[in-house]
Amino acid sequence: MATVDVISSCLVRMAGKDNLRQPSTLTTLDLTPWDLIHLCQDPLRKGLLFSNFPARHFIDLLKNSLSGVLDFFPPLSGRLAVANHNDGGGCVSYFINCNDAGAEFIHAVARGMSVSDVVEPKYVPEIVPSSFFPTKESLNYEELSKPLLAVQVTELDDGFFLGCAVNHVVVDGASFWHFFKSWSEISRGLESISKAPVFDRWFPSNVSDENRAIRLPPLDQNPTVNPAPPLPLLGRVFHFSKESLAKLKIKANTKPGCDGKIKISTFQALSAHLWRGVSRSRHSESVTNSKEPQFFTLIVDARARVPLPDGYFGNAVYGASVEVTEHELLHNGLEFVAGKINELVSRQTREAAIKSVEDWVATPVIVRKGSFKFLITGSPRFDVYGCDFGCGKPVASRSGGNQIFDGKVTIFPAARCGGIDAEICLSPEAMKAMEDDVEFMEAVTI
Repeated sequence: MATVDVISSCLVRMAGKDNLRQPSTLTTLDLTPWDLIHLCQDPLRKGLLFSNFPARHFIDLLKNSLSGVLDFFPPLSGRLAVANHNDGGGCVSYFINCNDAGAEFIHAVARGMSVSDVVEPKYVPEIVPSSFFPTKESLNYEELSKPLLAVQVTELDDGFFLGCAVNHVVVDGASFWHFFKSWSEISRGLESISKAPVFDRWFPSNVSDENRAIRLPPLDQNPTVNPAPPLPLLGRVFHFSKESLAKLKIKANTKPGCDGKIKISTFQALSAHLWRGVSRSRHSESVTNSKEPQFFTLIVDARARVPLPDGYFGNAVYGASVEVTEHELLHNGLEFVAGKINELVSRQTREAAIKSVEDWVATPVIVRKGSFKFLITGSPRFDVYGCDFGCGKPVASRSGGNQIFDGKVTIFPAARCGGIDAEICLSPEAMKAMEDDVEFMEAVTI
C-alpha cells in the first residue's frame, strides 16, 4: 500500500530585491463581505497531476519560482489578522497583514504510486485528498498565525502532484487559478505574469471608506449550522464530453411551448442533470407526495455583474438559491429543473449582486460548514490546463481535504477540449445508486 512521506518543509518568502523587482508597497488588505462569509469554512484545496517528473533540481525550481510569484501576490505571503474593538459588544474585524511571513512549501514522496494509480481507479483513491495536500485542519478564521498559502509537491514514480491549500478568505476559485497559472509562468522562466492581480477592494455603498473594517460579533454568537459527523464517502470523476453536453443542452431546451430559441446554457443543463442525479441516488423508493424543500445554490460570480476590473484578486462570489419540492425535483424532467436554474441565473443582475452584499452588511451572518446537501463549485472556464510549470500540461485535477462532503460537486474543464469533468462525493450507497441510474449514466462519457 502506498504511503506519503514528507521529505522537507519550509517557509518561502517573496523574492523582492533578490529578483530585481520593485518591492511591494501593499501593507494590509481589507476584507470585503465576499471574503468574510468564508471565515467559518475550510481552506480551499485544489491540485494538479503531472505525468513526468524532471530532474531533482525541479524541487528547487518550484520553490524559487514560488518566491518569485509571491512578489506579485503579497497577500499570499501574509497572515490573517484580527482587531478587537472596545465597543462593549466584543466585536472584532479581520484583515490581511501583508507582512511577508511566508508561504509553506512541502516536498513529499508517494512511494510505490504512479500517475495511473491516481487517474485509472474508478474512485478517487483516499490517499489523494488526505495526503497529497498540505494539512490544514483549522477553519479559516482560526489560522491567525499560520500561512495563508501552503503548497505540497508530491513525487510519484513517474510524475508528481502539486496540491495547494489556501485560506478561503483570501481567494475564490477564479483568484486561486489566477495565482496558480501565474506561478507556472514564473516557473517557466518568464520575467512577469500575463495578468497582474488587482488589489483595489470593492465595497457596497453602505460601507464608507472610513469603516471598511467591518465589525463582526464573536463568531460563536453568529447563527450557525453545525457540521454533521463525518461519514465514509466515495469520490468519483464523471466525464461529460462535448457531444454529450450538447445533447443535454438540447434536451433541456425542449420545454413544451418553447419558441425554439436556446435559453438554457450548457452549464445550466449539466447542473440540472447533476442535481437530479444526486437527488435520485438518495431515494431508493419513489417519492410521490413529498413537499420537503430541496435547494439548489448557485455560486454567482460578481466580477462581470458589478463589474470589477480584470484581475480582481480576492473573493467575488455570493450564493443564490432556488427551491423546489422533493416531488417536483424527482418527478419532473430535465427541462423543468433546468428551467428553474435558468430563472435563478436570470435574476442575478447587477442590482441583485450589489443588494446581496448590502443586505449582508446590514445583518452579517457567518455560516459554518455543513449547511449544504448539494452544492456545485468550480467552473469549466477556469484555465486549469494552462498551468504548465515547464514539464508539460497537467493530466488531471483533483480536490482535497475537508472541503469534500456528501453532495459536493466540483466542476473542472476536462483535459479534452470542450468537455467537463464533475468530481462528485457521495455516500457509498448513494454512489452505487447513481451508477445504476440509467438516465444519469447515459450522459456520462466513459
